Amino acid sequence: QVQLVESGGGLVQAGGSLRLSCSASARTFSNYAMGWFRQAPGKERAFVAAINWSGASTYYRDSVKGRFTISRDNAKNTVDLQMNSLKPEDTAVYYCAAARGSTAGSSRSYYDAWGQGTQVTVSS
Repeated sequence: QVQLVESGGGLVQAGGSLRLSCSASARTFSNYAMGWFRQAPGKERAFVAAINWSGASTYYRDSVKGRFTISRDNAKNTVDLQMNSLKPEDTAVYYCAAARGSTAGSSRSYYDAWGQGTQVTVSS
């Protein structure tokens, strides 16, 4: 079972940027598609972005397209989420997730390993 640890969350003003990073313990990180999800208070955990095993294919929820960028480094076993032009509605706990397989997905059920989450708070 792959272990995931997120870092990089914090408090930022609207319009600012944060970069989240997820470190994976997988023996062969490239065997996994990776995703980022977020959960705001009182809401269900929602898809944010995903990336396939090689990094050649990426997917985003509509509300973050053009602002967020997901990337991965298979040599370092990391996946990052660069978040620009942050808005108060981006405030949530952000989770890194791993799915064994090459293709990325947007469904929570597709992923079988999760990190503990990192808080992102965007003030207005």
